[in-house]
Amino acid sequence: MRAAVIVRPHELAFIEAEAPQPKAREVRIRLEGTGVCASNLALWEGAPWFQYPMPPGQGGHESWGVIDQLGDGVERSWLGRRVAALSNHAYAEYDVAQVDQVIALPEQLAGQPFPGEALGCAMNIFRRSQLGRGQTVAIVGIGFLGALLTRLAEHAGAKVVAISRRDDALQVARDMGASETIPMRDHQEVLQRALSLTEGRGYDCVIEATGKQWPLDIAGELTREHGRLVIAGYHQDGPRSVNMQLWNYRGLEVSNAHERDPAVCSRGIREAVDAVQAGWLDPRPLYTHEFELGSLGTAFDYTRDRPAGFMKALVRVGRSV
Repeated sequence: MRAAVIVRPHELAFIEAEAPQPKAREVRIRLEGTGVCASNLALWEGAPWFQYPMPPGQGGHESWGVIDQLGDGVERSWLGRRVAALSNHAYAEYDVAQVDQVIALPEQLAGQPFPGEALGCAMNIFRRSQLGRGQTVAIVGIGFLGALLTRLAEHAGAKVVAISRRDDALQVARDMGASETIPMRDHQEVLQRALSLTEGRGYDCVIEATGKQWPLDIAGELTREHGRLVIAGYHQDGPRSVNMQLWNYRGLEVSNAHERDPAVCSRGIREAVDAVQAGWLDPRPLYTHEFELGSLGTAFDYTRDRPAGFMKALVRVGRSV
């Protein structure tokens, strides 16, 4: 199979490698594609805890494709099924996954890209947010994840205020159902405008979806007394400081919304499949940039630099069926 290898920071090699063989209770997937996650930027930029070169395909974990080989103990009915999967080496033409971590895609979604892990992540974060009709939520950071959460919250009947540094992202938030949008340029201006929309009380729930210090500060200050502060951003570039005095005084409920249990992640993907199939969630407008495997480095750079209109990069590694 053809596979990408991150040789060292900012350097890729494309090699011919042995296609993986599924072990007991595993399946092999002939991949169609994978999403590019912002968490991959640490691999691409380099961090002292990584060892290079990476194994073939490592980093890709938002995969979908068709099962073409079964390990021992897997029912033959899985053979030939189109699935989304929890797999970790999807920057390649094939990957393996445990059979209980693949989610069948219905015929209705044939031909559509489906970066299941990313969509399931949004569903799981939304569950942690506990949002319902009549509640107020501020979403700080409108990328792919923030845009999905805007739609999920609006569908649940919450009033959504979207905050982002990018004007084009704020337009996406409006398209996804945000009732108000605020550009994130000046700290006090953001607080003043956002709090004025709640008559100074703050928000029932604030979701931080950037993984950066400043938006985390804003998120804490916008959460009302006994409100919920949901950390959805992936804070991977170093320690953070928090205003614990404020968090204590307000009695905030703080939730780190990153799931690590594969069963919970799989459940989120199933819920995403149901939502997309039902038609009320359509992530396709958010798949703004598509690349072939040989342009993976450019996909990483776009994910880092976020040019105008960027929301999500997909990498096609095989033929859609």
